[in-house]
Amino acid sequence: MLDVFRGLKNLIKVNYVHIDSPVFRLHYSITVILLISFSLIVTTRQYVGNPIDCIHTKDIPEDVLNTYCWIHSTYTLKSFFNKKVGVEVPYPGIGNSREKGKEDMSDRKIYKYYQWVCFCLFFQAMLFYAPRWLWKSWEGGKIRALMMDLDVGVCTEIEKKTKKKLILDYLWENLRYHNWWAYRYYLCEGLALVNVIGQMFLMNRFFDGEFMTFGLDVIAYMESDQEDRIDPMIYIFPRMVKCTLFNKFGSSGEVERHDALCILPLNVVNEKIYVFLWFWFVILGILTLITLIYRIVIIFSPRMRVYMMRMRFRLVRRDNVDTIVRRSKMGDWYLLYILGENLDSVIFRDIMNEFANKLNHNYQHHIHGVPDA
Repeated sequence: MLDVFRGLKNLIKVNYVHIDSPVFRLHYSITVILLISFSLIVTTRQYVGNPIDCIHTKDIPEDVLNTYCWIHSTYTLKSFFNKKVGVEVPYPGIGNSREKGKEDMSDRKIYKYYQWVCFCLFFQAMLFYAPRWLWKSWEGGKIRALMMDLDVGVCTEIEKKTKKKLILDYLWENLRYHNWWAYRYYLCEGLALVNVIGQMFLMNRFFDGEFMTFGLDVIAYMESDQEDRIDPMIYIFPRMVKCTLFNKFGSSGEVERHDALCILPLNVVNEKIYVFLWFWFVILGILTLITLIYRIVIIFSPRMRVYMMRMRFRLVRRDNVDTIVRRSKMGDWYLLYILGENLDSVIFRDIMNEFANKLNHNYQHHIHGVPDA
């Protein structure tokens, strides 16, 4: 099994330059790796077996039978899920569909999704990475360029002073010009939330409207009485299904109908994957929604910006944080916040103090009408 995941090691890159929030990183790192891993698992025949194995008593080759049922879908009977297994039916959803005469086609629950699970999981992984790709192209390496290897702080005092001056010069010359840069990142976080919600609806459509409450149904099933409950995992991911084959002429010229009973070993894996994904997407969606609410508060509340900066960077004096927030815009605050997460804490404290002093100096000159030296 380790050979299957060896190719994923290139995706697991520890990036020491953080340009986004931890919740945003869950979307394009952990979730993408999970989805691609699941996509690989369902395609490894040696670990999950053949995707379909059908039983038939007629003279039809086994490979032809399996291929036909895999391509043309399978089905169960909805009315047979409520009957007792071993007494009335051999397996949930399996029984004689003609026991009351003509077969009721509306009673069939058709399963077509299993052919597309691996492709759908990979497509979902690409969608989760899209907001990250968009933000990375918009960010343009700004944070990495401003860091100048000051995340460790091991350098000569002359080099350190020169690099701090370059950062201060950039901040001063581009003061109040970072709002659009920050808003584009907030837009990417919004797209991440839209993607999670959209993927819940996508999978709901993929499973014929059965996925939206799948996790809740599993919880209700575990808490219900054993005699009265219907396993939602068996209903959506049946292990045993029926397959109606092609019709052909018999030896007497009559049309013969061929049907088969099929085993879907892959659904044992699929049900675990999608139960996990349901809960993971719900948790991810809630965390992303909380993050976006926090962003809205940050945009409209300078006091919250001061509080968050003080909570995160305790070495910076409060009056300096007040000065910077009061005399800059939200985009400048966000740039400094991200920069502070990547720089050495002592160096960042010095930069903030010098930047606040420069803002105060400029403000006093502006008030008193004294020209800059």
